[in-house]
Amino acid sequence: MPFIRVDWFPGRTLEQKRELAEVLTREFSRIAECRPETINFIFTEVDRESWGRNGKLFCDAYEYENEPREEAPTQAS
Repeated sequence: MPFIRVDWFPGRTLEQKRELAEVLTREFSRIAECRPETINFIFTEVDRESWGRNGKLFCDAYEYENEPREEAPTQAS
């Protein structure tokens, strides 16, 4: 009985979760050669205040992954 666990920051829509559930199940089943009905999954939303990396909390040290990023300035040729 395969179990897929996705830990991530909050912010995805119900539609995104539905699509991921369908795609993860289909592709895992295909690659692992198992029946789709045996595949379980869970999406766990973890606040940035409860997740850390390299000794720092994400809320203190890291950009939120869904925020738009500024493009790097291009150098003149």
